[in-house]
Amino acid sequence: MKASTYIKEWQKALQEEINHLKRYSNTKIALYNGKMLHTEENYTYYFETSSFTKIPIGSNIVIEWGSAKIDGRILSSDGKSLLVVLEKTIGETVSEAYLFHDPWELLEQLMARFDGIKESKRKRTRIQQLMNPETEPRHPIEGIKNHVHELALRCKYNPVTYVWGPPGTGKTYTLARVALQRYWKGKRILILSQSNQAVDVLLKEITETATQKDRFKMGDILRYGSNTTDGIFADDKITTTSLLEEKDQNLAQQKSALIEEKRLLKQDLAKSFSMRDSSELLKLEEKLAQVLEKIRKREIQFVKKAMIVGTTLAKAATDTTIYEDNFDLVIVDEASMCYVPQAAFAASLAKRTIICGDFKQLPPIAAGRTNLINKWLKDDIFSASHVAEKVTGSKLHPHLLLLNEQRRMHPSISSFTNKHIYHSLVGDHASVAKKRQKIASKAPFPQEANILLDTSGFGEYTTYEKGSKSKINVMQLLLSFQLMYEGIKNGMTSIGYVTPYRAQAELMSALAEELLPEQVAKGVLTIATVHRFQGSEKDMVIFDNVEGFPIERPGMLLVGKESERLINVAITRTKGKFIHVANRDYVKQTISRQKTIRKLMDHQEEGHLVILPKQIGAWIKHAFAYLHWSHGKKLDIIQADIKRARSSIVFVLTKGTHFSIEWITMLNERKKQVPVTIYGEKSPSKDYRFTNWEDSTFPMMIIDEKIVWLGHPLEGVKRIKPPSIAARVKSVSLAEYLLKQLPEK
Repeated sequence: MKASTYIKEWQKALQEEINHLKRYSNTKIALYNGKMLHTEENYTYYFETSSFTKIPIGSNIVIEWGSAKIDGRILSSDGKSLLVVLEKTIGETVSEAYLFHDPWELLEQLMARFDGIKESKRKRTRIQQLMNPETEPRHPIEGIKNHVHELALRCKYNPVTYVWGPPGTGKTYTLARVALQRYWKGKRILILSQSNQAVDVLLKEITETATQKDRFKMGDILRYGSNTTDGIFADDKITTTSLLEEKDQNLAQQKSALIEEKRLLKQDLAKSFSMRDSSELLKLEEKLAQVLEKIRKREIQFVKKAMIVGTTLAKAATDTTIYEDNFDLVIVDEASMCYVPQAAFAASLAKRTIICGDFKQLPPIAAGRTNLINKWLKDDIFSASHVAEKVTGSKLHPHLLLLNEQRRMHPSISSFTNKHIYHSLVGDHASVAKKRQKIASKAPFPQEANILLDTSGFGEYTTYEKGSKSKINVMQLLLSFQLMYEGIKNGMTSIGYVTPYRAQAELMSALAEELLPEQVAKGVLTIATVHRFQGSEKDMVIFDNVEGFPIERPGMLLVGKESERLINVAITRTKGKFIHVANRDYVKQTISRQKTIRKLMDHQEEGHLVILPKQIGAWIKHAFAYLHWSHGKKLDIIQADIKRARSSIVFVLTKGTHFSIEWITMLNERKKQVPVTIYGEKSPSKDYRFTNWEDSTFPMMIIDEKIVWLGHPLEGVKRIKPPSIAARVKSVSLAEYLLKQLPEK
């Protein structure tokens, strides 16, 4: 296929994705306490938001107010408030509205770049070389000392080099040293990645290595395009901000003073709205815009003079300073996560290209489902160029360099991925077992690095979040929370909780922020879906797969086409202790042995530690004030909670479950003014408020909208086995979430 044909298909795929997003998707932000400002720009409004919001100034938006939809644009957006100008009025005050921000602008910019590439024979040739790498490499193969030496030779003699870097194999180390070698030979290098984090990590390694060798020169290495990275590079003098402070202090001070004045004004507006302050804020934005334009001109000068420039793929495709420049070498890191057209655009910017990533990790994500979207936006560049094809047969493409020795994971963890994911092509460095044993030696489960925590006997707790297809499992959530707490109490300072499902991750985030706020704030705990966890690494990782009864089939995230990649990411984020929280009975009954999640469970059963439900009393060593575990037949604590209830008692019963005399007696011991609400098949008393609901997966009680009991009444928990565990949690966020899952009265 010719480069022109590739470009035609890519532009069509991008347009199809844009059309899909315009029809079905955009970013929705809730707005509150809106007030109209009487300014020179008609219909200017001030709004507050419930969460941190940052939308570029000038971005096109749509405000939804009732049934009306009004076009507008952003005047100011930073923090939990924003200013917008609308095409028509929506009244003097607006109690609630929604803002929609288009997520397809970057795709339109990428499409536009290919219009220019089509006109350049040189750029089209570079794309052709990327998509159809030559079968015979030109670099010498004799006397290669190590991976750094080999990659340096490959990128010197070949127009395109692919690097397969499985987790922990020294990808950052290798790329940094090759980049420096080319720079020291007078070459200009562009470092690109999908994420800011990946760019930062690689540039940090480059800067520190150059400094250690006493060869760092201010202005030669530049981190371009992210204000969030200044703290990471505080001492390195490689951001545009730090260079501005060094080379144009007056301009830098003007910017800082205006930003501080803006911050104070926004504080005043948040406390008490005033027309004067809002008008001042608009004037400040104008002054700041003028200063930023001057800074922009200085930044362009910094880029032109820099020899190593690092930025994101999105920034490169939207900023003329990058895409109109010329480089000798472009390095695309984490390339398996970017669209094929993005990788091709990157390759068009330089004479030589290094594409580095791991095609066994998560692929790029697109929303549409057309053939071209599936072909070009949902598969990675390694597959599209056919470089990854031979790997399943334990052979490598001649232009693919494999980094084959991992130093991240304890061998008990990597033994699964090395064999089942990487076809035994990757091995462990000799030092990694000793290095990671210190982590493995800590509780929970001291001296063990790879653990399966079986939840089969705890009962049926898997259900769908109301209004979505995302799953939650509250019992596994609480068991995972206890595991995190055990780790913290035993000196773990780097813990990750990862799950395939958004709803479960959000619920755990809310619970941890409420009950362990210090550990969340300090970064001891990181909680995310697997998709958001890629690129991180933690001493201990808890992988909660959520799946379980009564749902008949496991989700495609765990058994679908990309499930191997997802599970690989979950495992390979770990350094010293991996804990898989799973319902073993469910997995064995619903998932075939050929699926990766089943292979993982079988692997853990064969050679590692399996913790059964009856062992809960042995591994829980530290009682947490807000989470209590007890036997389902013990009712003394729940009885005391009922007696102490002040405002409400909500009881949810599963189908076929009825209150015993004992439970009715306990409820009658509550304070008379406290109402009882029952969700179930029928109410045991006319004194209780009742809502007919026969679809509850598990029984629960919520007292005063802050105390949650799971596992009561015991006879309502299905598939439960001795020791019949119940859990009590004091959590406003969990109670609020579970109450929202109930049907409307």
